[in-house]
Amino acid sequence: MPEFHAPDGARLHFADDGAGLPILALSGLTRNGSDFDYLAPHLPDSTRLVRLDYRGRGRSEWTGPETYTVPVETGDALALLDHLGLDRVALIGTSRGGLISMVLASIAKERILGACLVDIGPEISASGLEAIRNYIGKNPTQETYAEAAEMRAALMKGFEHVPESRWEEEVRKHYVQSPDGLKINYDPALRDAFHSATSAPAQDLWPMFDALEGLPLALVRGANSDMLAWEIAQEMCRQRPDMIFANVPDRGHVPFLDEPEALAAMREWIGRLA
Repeated sequence: MPEFHAPDGARLHFADDGAGLPILALSGLTRNGSDFDYLAPHLPDSTRLVRLDYRGRGRSEWTGPETYTVPVETGDALALLDHLGLDRVALIGTSRGGLISMVLASIAKERILGACLVDIGPEISASGLEAIRNYIGKNPTQETYAEAAEMRAALMKGFEHVPESRWEEEVRKHYVQSPDGLKINYDPALRDAFHSATSAPAQDLWPMFDALEGLPLALVRGANSDMLAWEIAQEMCRQRPDMIFANVPDRGHVPFLDEPEALAAMREWIGRLA
């Protein structure tokens, strides 16, 4: 199992597949490298996909809520690049991963080949944060994967025409079966870190988006997203008219990334990187 140690000694898991153009994939807040399972089979053979499980998520070590921050996780991402001997990489950042991508461009732009932001921008909708607040750190009430998949299909707002099998895959990625029912596969203390971060005064993130200037850039948005408002996505397009933009229909936060619109944007973006 590929692992490395962060600067503070934390044991972090990663996956490293393929050869060629290196792409570092950074997942959402409570999620892990499996976020990109649906995308991976569609990537060109000439790409190398590196996926990081943030500390406290997936198969990485739990290190406490005070370490579950964007600055610490950004440092972990840079440490992984050093561990692998990668001077420069392209970034795919989903939600939280998109924020980390923008920070990386702000502090280490010389190491970035380009970025694809997935359903995230420099302004985050309050409704999306409220939705996270309602579930983060809580185990599901369902006791089996089948029950959880049925409930997830009913509760995921903005998602239409999703086969039942996809929800079954999703719950198996993010819950662990135990004798007491299903458990989340991340540190419940992430809830404390989230509340601490969102109770602080909001930062102006537009300068971090500006840091992506000159880099090949793409934005993949769920058309029904409650995290990235349409108006903010349009302003991002106005400020970066060269940015590849896909608005994926029948998807909320976040697209699975194997939708035709998402894949078309990804392929065009990778073409510009090459």
